[in-house]
Amino acid sequence: MNKSAKEGELVRLSEATAPVKRISATQLQVTDNLVQLLDVLPPPIRECLEQQEDLEDLLEIVLDLGRPAEARFPMRVIEMCGIVVTSKEIDYVVSHVGEFGKDNRAGIERTLHRISAIRNRQGRIVGLTCRIGRAVFGTIDIIRDVVESGKSILMLGRPGVGKTTKLREVARVLSDEFKKRVVIVDTSNEIAGDGDIPHPAIGRARRMQVATPDQQHAVMIEAVENHMPEVIVIDEIGTEAEAFAARTIAERGVQLIATAHGNSLENLMLNPTLSDIIGGIQTVTLSDEEAKRRGTQKSVLERKAPPTFDVIIEIIEVDKLAIHHDVASVVDRMLRGNPPRPEIRVRNPEGEVQVVQPSEIEARPQEAVHRLEHEHPAPAPGRPMPSIVKVFPYGVSRNRLEKAIRELRVPGYITKDPAEADAVIALKAHYRKEPAKLQEISSRQTPTYVVRSNTYTQIANVVREIFNIATGNEEEEAIREAEEAIERVLEYGEPQELNPQNGFIRRLQHQLAEKSHLSSESVGVEPYRRVRISKP
Repeated sequence: MNKSAKEGELVRLSEATAPVKRISATQLQVTDNLVQLLDVLPPPIRECLEQQEDLEDLLEIVLDLGRPAEARFPMRVIEMCGIVVTSKEIDYVVSHVGEFGKDNRAGIERTLHRISAIRNRQGRIVGLTCRIGRAVFGTIDIIRDVVESGKSILMLGRPGVGKTTKLREVARVLSDEFKKRVVIVDTSNEIAGDGDIPHPAIGRARRMQVATPDQQHAVMIEAVENHMPEVIVIDEIGTEAEAFAARTIAERGVQLIATAHGNSLENLMLNPTLSDIIGGIQTVTLSDEEAKRRGTQKSVLERKAPPTFDVIIEIIEVDKLAIHHDVASVVDRMLRGNPPRPEIRVRNPEGEVQVVQPSEIEARPQEAVHRLEHEHPAPAPGRPMPSIVKVFPYGVSRNRLEKAIRELRVPGYITKDPAEADAVIALKAHYRKEPAKLQEISSRQTPTYVVRSNTYTQIANVVREIFNIATGNEEEEAIREAEEAIERVLEYGEPQELNPQNGFIRRLQHQLAEKSHLSSESVGVEPYRRVRISKP
């Protein structure tokens, strides 16, 4: 470590506890001054460490009461000069670092080093793990295109593969290079270091500290409500409250970059606490006809809602990643029994990023479009629809629209931008008011379809109309629509109008309403006469 005093602040840089790797030519490695960590160690331990030729590769120091002190390097573990740890050595370290929080972690101010404590049943510290904190500039070059896309990203991987390092670098790139308002929710001070002044490795990003780990979800919401971020960076989403807070943030249009407990997407699907991140899993009972069409059992697993994160990145190794670009599609395929095929990227020793396996979604887009066009004929004559239709919902349930698109297997997806929509589905109550957004859409001659109520059946019927799909069993569909409307009236108390039907089907719908002790009446004139259901 023969460096000038000026270089002492940028001595070396790499992820704490990372597996063995040599950084590529495109990366700059900088570590917080290792001397600052050595200063908190008892003199005999420090002297022993300074004798090691590969000191700059040190990963962590382990001090357990009554055992030899250990230094862990990428390829070896050494017992430091036969020094057996006593209470004196542990007390020396504790007295030279910051206060330990409720998560039993402490740090050294303005560094990324982390000291974690092991306590006995009486609360006394009997063990310490001193991890070398590092940051790598250039570590996100392998996923830079994904980060720049503005999509919300969740990173998974075992401890030590570089999740926190990538979070830190993402915060710096988005705040410095793209001038975005970035807020880091730093529960354990791992991302931005200990102390009130954050480490310069996060660039111009702002850091919000968390008093206790169980308050992380509250600070996540506070960050959105008080500081108007464009990007929020979170390390270790691990509770149901944090998963719910993440969904709330994503629904407000904020880009989320986060890590979570688990090695793979399959882990999240099996984790009842965190499955909401990928939309949640529910059991659905299909009709006999639908089960026969799908070739499945009547009870199937389906996704409940849109995923919180658009992209999931599984960090397999430091320089090897698996990327799921469309989480919603991947989860749906997995629930149908199809294994995922993520994009696999690696970085070679020269620093070049290579795609060694393209994702199934990107590898076969034309095949998928051809299959969908073959299953469903083109729309009726009029304004021609593109091969893949972008649908903008206005006042319409996004979850029900997504379910209809998925179940009817039509080549469409939901867009949040009305300017790029090929079709609009609007709720009648909103359409009547003719707000400025709908007027603007009408001026572009975008086809607009109106539903009277937010039931799945009405939304599905409009989707069928957009893609010119035959309705099928009209009586069964009408009964299903009436049942959904009855549920909404009982739950929300708002009247529901059904689709126009003939006299026989309307009579069946009236009978269903009567059985539920609700009022119903037929309104309109033929051929648009329909049933309205309401509370008495």
